[in-house]
Amino acid sequence: MAKKKKTPSNQIAVNRKARHDYAIEDNYEAGLALMGWEVKSLRAGRVSMSESYILVKDGELWWFGGHLTPLSSASTHVKADPTRTRKLLMHRSEIDRLIGQVERKGYTLVPLALYWKRGRVKLDIGLAKGKKSHDKRASEKDRDWQRDKARILKHNR
Repeated sequence: MAKKKKTPSNQIAVNRKARHDYAIEDNYEAGLALMGWEVKSLRAGRVSMSESYILVKDGELWWFGGHLTPLSSASTHVKADPTRTRKLLMHRSEIDRLIGQVERKGYTLVPLALYWKRGRVKLDIGLAKGKKSHDKRASEKDRDWQRDKARILKHNR
């Protein structure tokens, strides 16, 4: 069975800063334990994940710093906390593997993107190593060269 590629139609938010600051080695998919008003906010696209991160606590994975702005009409009887910590839902074997990588090998877990999959919200998690400033400059220079090369090839046709 072919793996379906995420399309912009089912993508909610992307953490662009993560790919700049970290070298992503592997990707994982996790579900999120959300409240009703949070799902409504996600459907409206009112989410920011630029300053968010993933922590390991008591053998579980938690998403910190993700900001879901509550809709004024969504929650009348619940006090909405836009930056509450949300539990990530994964299989125990995957969680144990990720915890081992983070604690023993010095990796970091970074939230990369939020998207819909079969009516459920999924979080794309990257297993990453932090980039040094010279690595960031090198990747920026490479990206600029690829852009210039494409422009030159397009112009010469």
